[in-house]
Amino acid sequence: MTTTLKTKYEEKAVAALREARGYKNPMEVPRLVKVVVNIGVDTTVEKDLFKALQDELARITGQRPVVTLARKSISNFKLRAGMPVGAKVTLRGARMFEFLDRLINVALPRIRDFRGVSPSAFDGRGNYTLGLREQSIFPEINPDQIKKVQGMDISIITTAETDDECRELLKHLGMPFATADAT
Repeated sequence: MTTTLKTKYEEKAVAALREARGYKNPMEVPRLVKVVVNIGVDTTVEKDLFKALQDELARITGQRPVVTLARKSISNFKLRAGMPVGAKVTLRGARMFEFLDRLINVALPRIRDFRGVSPSAFDGRGNYTLGLREQSIFPEINPDQIKKVQGMDISIITTAETDDECRELLKHLGMPFATADAT
């Protein structure tokens, strides 16, 4: 099953990028590798609340999250090595395209006073990271059943060599970047 975003990439974005950038070989065209969705939690959070956050992340992404554990003990934060400090999901293939499609076309427009995502959140190597303040913008989450409002980071990893290539790829996929006057 191909998603609408994958079809859009294959039919429109590849051709537009080849024409704009002058790629001779179709393998030169930047493509999406993976999407990593990450949540971090307080060390003082209870186990049931952490389990609820994991379930919400699983509902949003369609894949069970991996629990990230603390590597070192830090006494000022009441943190011991081996304590859960977050959860993450790595999406590839069809699930990645389906998640990005829902993010771009459904979730981002549901943000109050949304003017676009930051055009400067690139890492210098052709990857983009987006921070969200709450999980309730996804339609899979019922706002009445949220136990704790939790933010998340969404990293889009591409094969692009530069930030400009990645920005152009994401624009062709429909990512709504904010204009200079809207920020």
